[in-house]
Amino acid sequence: MERRDFIKGGALAAAGITILPTGTLFAKDTQKVRLGYIGVGARGMNHISEGILRDDVEVVAVCDTQESSLKICRAFIAKSGKPAAKEYTGSIEAYKELLERKDIDAVIISTPWQFHHSQAIDAMKAGKYVGCEVVAGLTVKEHWDIVNTSEKTGIPYMTLENVCYRRDVMAALNMVRQGLFGELIHLEGGYQHDLREVLFNNGKQYYGGGVEYGPKALSEAQWRTQFNIDQDGDLYPTHGAGPVMQYANITRGNRFTNLVSFSSKAKGLADYVETQSPGHPNAKLNFKNGDVTTTLINCANGETVMLTHDVHLPRPYSLGFRVQGTNGLWMDVNKSIHIEGKSKPHAWDSVKEWFDKYDHPLWKKYEKDALGAGHGGMDWFVFNAFIVAVKGKKQTPIDVYDSV
Repeated sequence: MERRDFIKGGALAAAGITILPTGTLFAKDTQKVRLGYIGVGARGMNHISEGILRDDVEVVAVCDTQESSLKICRAFIAKSGKPAAKEYTGSIEAYKELLERKDIDAVIISTPWQFHHSQAIDAMKAGKYVGCEVVAGLTVKEHWDIVNTSEKTGIPYMTLENVCYRRDVMAALNMVRQGLFGELIHLEGGYQHDLREVLFNNGKQYYGGGVEYGPKALSEAQWRTQFNIDQDGDLYPTHGAGPVMQYANITRGNRFTNLVSFSSKAKGLADYVETQSPGHPNAKLNFKNGDVTTTLINCANGETVMLTHDVHLPRPYSLGFRVQGTNGLWMDVNKSIHIEGKSKPHAWDSVKEWFDKYDHPLWKKYEKDALGAGHGGMDWFVFNAFIVAVKGKKQTPIDVYDSV
């Protein structure tokens, strides 16, 4: 808690001096947030589209190593009628030139995971607010580097975890805050999403077949697949952990204390490749990452948490949320709620009635603004939260401690 007070107090009080050498965060005549984008692939373009739609955002510069991504971004900005962004490319160090610009207030980082740590640290040292896709780093040390740099520079860092802003997740949070579930006992969440066509594709189409990864593939298959070959564990925990942290007040009076994690055997990806292309050598790869990883976590205030990573097997999409307390529970898989004394004994209520009644005030206020935004509107909310913080020279709602 003392760390959070430090970064919220003294460091940010001097933000007008530390953010930019000029001592001012915004051009006086525009009051716009001037953004630089590091990485404009599939996820980066989601953030580009959010920025282009806003009158209070100027997309100043973009950086990517691949001309194919820059071409799509260039055409999108041109079609919007907005001024072209300065492009930086040519090497994985090109982003450093972008960071040298004095007319950029904040950066959005949407590169592969292995680059987040160094790019975020360089951005904070350059005085730019950082909105970074998950995850912050690949090791515990890298996460501490992020914290230490944010504290030293006074620059906020925000993990852009959009599921924290999903409508049902926030309605459940509203119910938690109003005590509908009673005292919280157990929480669940995760990433349960069939990514086989994302992890393997034919280099010509992102979805719809193919068994290649690395340079022969497109988008995330160029890099994400390799992590499943080399590492075992929950590689993508924040979709589940982010909302759970909100429910349980993690880093705000509560904390995770210890965990144990188990992975199943790894059969799903090899089976997928063999089915798609019998005899293909990629079916013989030794995937270290188990098909289903289950992590159990204890909290200081006595709650238990279960996170699940399940992306290698055929399954409908679900993040598997469960919020359970002394007075009832919500489970997103069956879209049902039970509240003792209000629901019929031993029976589920449809979630719609409850979530319509307890729709989060942010969604009620900004539903029209989020209409058409990515991932059912939650991309607008996470992007908006970051922009509002930058405009006000304030701490981000998901701060550096939440992020790591």
